[in-house]
Amino acid sequence: MASTRKPTFKPRAAAGGGKTGTPGQASRSSVPGGGSPEEGVISAERSVEPERKAPPKAKAKAVRSFPRPGAKQPAKAAVPPAGNVIAFPEPKARRQRRLVVWTAAVVTALVALLITGAVYSPVLAVRTVTVDGTKLLTPDAVQEALGDLEGKPLPQVTEDEINTLLKPLVQVRSATMEARPPSELLVHVHERVPVALLKQGGSFVLVDVDGVQLGVTQDQASVALPLIDDGAAATNTELFKAIAAVLDTLPADVLARMSTASAASPDAVELKLVDGKTVVWGNADDRETKAKALEALLKMPQDPKVPVSIYDVSVPRHPFTK
Repeated sequence: MASTRKPTFKPRAAAGGGKTGTPGQASRSSVPGGGSPEEGVISAERSVEPERKAPPKAKAKAVRSFPRPGAKQPAKAAVPPAGNVIAFPEPKARRQRRLVVWTAAVVTALVALLITGAVYSPVLAVRTVTVDGTKLLTPDAVQEALGDLEGKPLPQVTEDEINTLLKPLVQVRSATMEARPPSELLVHVHERVPVALLKQGGSFVLVDVDGVQLGVTQDQASVALPLIDDGAAATNTELFKAIAAVLDTLPADVLARMSTASAASPDAVELKLVDGKTVVWGNADDRETKAKALEALLKMPQDPKVPVSIYDVSVPRHPFTK
């Protein structure tokens, strides 16, 4: 702080012990207009005012304010990037991983696009239906039943649809398919297998193990199947089911040697060979084992001195002839 100089008049003490002026008061001297003949001295003193201290500042209190619910928060000020930040290159592994992810995404999208185009593309429409596996039916009959598939894209054709279309053909048990792009559909037909003949009036009906009628013939000798004596009306009986189950187990070459099949009860099935010999079968249990035993007995060489008239396989682990 700047100080001010105030001139003060301080008289000297008179010779002989005169009194001095009162401190802080100016005495008159012999200056013009003064009443004292004595010569005075004008001196200057520094008068320094005491330094004023600034009033102490009040300490700021830390106050934490909480935002009101729903109030919009002020945006945070963006921190300017430092000018001396060093940018390191991206790790090679991360770069490769990102490349693999992008490549997989692009390939997946392309495959999905191709599949969608193939499913609905008229280029893959069915134009030819090829059929195999038919014996009781003709391929033309199957192709006619599948006529609704013509013009339909191959990827949209299903086996369930094919079996539904072939259901009116009782000779078909099931069917599978094979697509041959661009326009051929191959259908594998699995037909029911006839196991016996049933007399119906003057004709003979071919039936499978479930009693489904698969065809009709006028000449019994034209079909190498045994005749069940009970007739076509017996397909829902327990006796028919027992006989049909036995015939369905026999190999095709053994079944062709049978002439008739009958049963006094479900536990007493009996077969007749075309040469007049009898097969005692018993019940329908262990059918596979009994069929193998009968096949082995029929292949045994015959001794003319010991003719065989009965093949008994009712106990399959101990079959015998007599």
